Amino acid sequence: MPRSATVRDLRNRFPKIRKLLETEGEVVLTERGKARYRLTLYTPAHSAKEPPPKDYMARIKRFQPKPMSRAAAKAFDKDWRGER
Repeated sequence: MPRSATVRDLRNRFPKIRKLLETEGEVVLTERGKARYRLTLYTPAHSAKEPPPKDYMARIKRFQPKPMSRAAAKAFDKDWRGER
């Protein structure tokens, strides 16, 4: 059977309640002589794998324009200049 404590004990003597909780695993809080709340130790559901670190340089390079060859740059420049 879990140990019990009052709400006042929880407010005023928390370290004592915490030790009870760590040793017993469960503490029932009473309020005005009636059991009202149940404290249990927190256990995470499951540890999810940590996501891999983000490669920001690869993401930037993916959106960068591809470099132009020298011949393509000359053709582009010639096309935009027109007959000047």
